[in-house]
Amino acid sequence: MAPPQDTLFRSADMSLTQLYIANEIGREVVSALGELGVMDFRDLNAETTAFQRTFTQEIRRLDNVERQLRYFHTQMDKASIPMRSIYDFNNPFTSPSASEIDELADKSQSLENRISSLNESYETLKRREVELTEWRWVLREAGGFFDRARGQTEEIRHSIDNDDAPLLRDVEQNGQNGEAGGDRSFSVMNIGFVAGVIPRERIASFERILWRTLRGNLYMNQSEIPEPIINPETNEETSKNVFIIFAHGKEIIAKIRKISESLGADLYSVDENSELRRDQIHEVNTRLSDLASVLRNTKQTLDAELTAIGRSLAAWMTIIKKEKAVYQTLNKFSYDHQRKTLIAEAWAPTNALGLIKSTLQDVNDRAGLSVPTIVNQVKTNKTPPTYFKTNKFTLAFQTIIDAYGTIKYREVNPGLPTIVTFPFLFAVMFGDLGHGSILLLAALAMIYYEKSLLRSKLDELFSMIFYGRYIVLMMGIFSMYTGFIYCDAFSKELPFFTSMWEWDDDGHGPGSTRVQGYTYPFGLDWRWHDTENDLLFSNSYKMKLSILLGWCHMTFSLCWSLVNARYFKTPIDIWGNFVPGMIFFQSIFGYLAVTIVYKWCVDWVAIGQDPPSLLNMLIYMFLQPGTLENPAAPLYKGQATVQVILLLMALVCVPVLLFLKPFYLRYEHNKARALGYRGIGESTRVSALDDDDDDDDEGQTLNGGRDSYGDDEDGVAMITQDIGHGEEHEEFEFSEVMIHQIIHTIEFCLNCVSHTASYLRLWALSLAHQRLSIVLWDMTMNIAFGMKGIVGTIAIVVIFYFWFVLTVFVLCVMEGTSAMLHSLRLHWVEAMSKHFMGDGVPFEPFSFKVLLEEEPIE
Repeated sequence: MAPPQDTLFRSADMSLTQLYIANEIGREVVSALGELGVMDFRDLNAETTAFQRTFTQEIRRLDNVERQLRYFHTQMDKASIPMRSIYDFNNPFTSPSASEIDELADKSQSLENRISSLNESYETLKRREVELTEWRWVLREAGGFFDRARGQTEEIRHSIDNDDAPLLRDVEQNGQNGEAGGDRSFSVMNIGFVAGVIPRERIASFERILWRTLRGNLYMNQSEIPEPIINPETNEETSKNVFIIFAHGKEIIAKIRKISESLGADLYSVDENSELRRDQIHEVNTRLSDLASVLRNTKQTLDAELTAIGRSLAAWMTIIKKEKAVYQTLNKFSYDHQRKTLIAEAWAPTNALGLIKSTLQDVNDRAGLSVPTIVNQVKTNKTPPTYFKTNKFTLAFQTIIDAYGTIKYREVNPGLPTIVTFPFLFAVMFGDLGHGSILLLAALAMIYYEKSLLRSKLDELFSMIFYGRYIVLMMGIFSMYTGFIYCDAFSKELPFFTSMWEWDDDGHGPGSTRVQGYTYPFGLDWRWHDTENDLLFSNSYKMKLSILLGWCHMTFSLCWSLVNARYFKTPIDIWGNFVPGMIFFQSIFGYLAVTIVYKWCVDWVAIGQDPPSLLNMLIYMFLQPGTLENPAAPLYKGQATVQVILLLMALVCVPVLLFLKPFYLRYEHNKARALGYRGIGESTRVSALDDDDDDDDEGQTLNGGRDSYGDDEDGVAMITQDIGHGEEHEEFEFSEVMIHQIIHTIEFCLNCVSHTASYLRLWALSLAHQRLSIVLWDMTMNIAFGMKGIVGTIAIVVIFYFWFVLTVFVLCVMEGTSAMLHSLRLHWVEAMSKHFMGDGVPFEPFSFKVLLEEEPIE
């Protein structure tokens, strides 16, 4: 029997397969299957740690290569060298051979040594350049201090009582006899000095610490370096100050040096002799000039190496990621030492088994092996993973459903109707022809440029919008449709057809007259705009429409539970859940929906009767059954009797919901036990890990495939096992089933009320969007149109741009996001809760394409 065709209505038919792969071609087989991306491999070594698995050494080697490639990428970013895009390669997804991987690993190691050596040399030279630059500034600034001190010597000689005078005088008197160095000791007064450079933000703390530590026994002078100093390690600019400190005694000088170094200061040698100092400056300048030449050559060589690496780095990173994923997948396989065969288990779509067979046959042919790769299809009672084959249009809608929960295998997929219902409910809240056209144009632009946008680096917010570009497209189309119905574009009316109302006194009168025999053909009459009772009319109209839409949406969703029950052949779910639930829901809220439509259909003015309140009708229906608010003027004949019957039907359905399914399941369980049948799931399971001698039936199947399979036309064996599956049986617990059913009944009954009321958000959001649009127009464009002359012309242009920007960012982006989230909630909570549990297992195939999309190479 051919497997069913894959559709979005139900998940694809899945098969659990066992693969018997020759150890020599294990890597090639997994690589080929990774290109297909249709097999979800199970971990057969779940109890084995990562360090004890077979291919741990290969993964460690690839981790090292991956680290080297990331190091190259970091160095390229640091040097602002672009990397060639992965899309520039002819076929970046082609798997290389094992020898090419070894060659790449050796090449990567040699390149790392080369780049590390060049980078280390460059950073060393750069640090030396910074040191020489700072030393030059210290010599320049300290020299200026000494020159100023020499010029002031004569003035301070007579000021012996001054605290600073003896220090400066002795510095000057003994300057010619002092030692050359950053730490000066003078023979007469035992005076020394420390000179260096310190970050500017630390200079205030530096001065306070020195003053408190040395109790003021120092003289300090500091000046700012006008140009920033570049840190060679972080490549950041730092502002620094030059300082020179004089103090008495070697111990104090040593303490100053320790404090300076602890605060990140760099100390340099300075000679107080002007001639020697000039020689030092000349030497520093010469060394800086030579160093700049060496730095330039080193940088050019390093950039040339990185540029050459950048031409192939993206391809190398892709190859290593794929190769690492191959060995990680191989570590999930079991190894049969007797047959020297790798054994794997994987879920795969049944429709893809033919493609898998042909792919494995190609691998065998290329390897020249005579022993085929065996594909063994196994029946199991394990829940298969859920897989839907999507395209770029349906992917975003399916993602909305998957974000809430994974659909159970072969269950009706709510993502299919969501393609229509999600943008439609959004449009009910967002309906405006002008705003909808903006969304439509934005979506069309993203679709038109989607190839270039896919290859570019997008920020997080825009990437989310771009991912849902087809959702935005549908929301724009539906918003334009509801905008036509509301007859609304940027808060202004759309007079497409002749109105069914005529204003008195040539359009300036206080009232209006209805045109007899004529009805506005489509949507809301545009004459309702700007009338005094516009809000009152539209409020009542949209509120009732939201109730009708909610009733339709929830009834539609509840019907899917019937479809699921029929498909899974569980009639108790039909009679124990669907039928009583549907009767309960329709007896109350279905009746409300019918009365809303009926009330609209009656011309209450013609019959001379005030229309009854439906809200009060529903309240009396529950609080006083059989009693009407106005018995003299019922909504229809026999209203009281019908309401009592519907209420009794709803009340009867509650105990049916509570007790029918649990007691039926207990009856079926006891009946099966009495007949000696085992319960569902109480069977044995065949696994690729079972020993051949454990069971005779298993031995016939897993005995190397010699007695139980034959080669097909592709040279790949396909075996279908009819042996049962083994999982531990879960004993039937009536109490658990009963508790679950009680919770379900209470939730269903309460949710029928709360969920129906929740659809009133359609009315509230639609009202808010329309009112906000009107306020924005009145406060911007309406004012501009009231101005005259050249001022009015300029004001119209300026205010138009202001109005348009606010329209896009406030009404389209912010209001659109709000309406989208409310529509999302209506699907997740109000609709999907009627038939959707979200307890499925996601299908996570081993796919190179998915791997590279999840971890893009930038």
